[in-house]
Amino acid sequence: MAGFPNIGPAELVLILAIALIVLGPGKLSELGGSLGRALREFRNASQGLQEEDPSSSSHVSPQGKE
Repeated sequence: MAGFPNIGPAELVLILAIALIVLGPGKLSELGGSLGRALREFRNASQGLQEEDPSSSSHVSPQGKE
């Protein structure tokens, strides 16, 4: 993870264990499902934007060459 360079697998397991204790298994699974749906919608929206305007990403003009 670029923003959190000091978080490894052991720390992630600890965070998930604390979340499980605080939220409980039912709420944690609900939260995971909501997060998954949000990520899927974000990916679909970003793909839709790329498909709408393919010319902006495929056309790169060389700079500095005259």
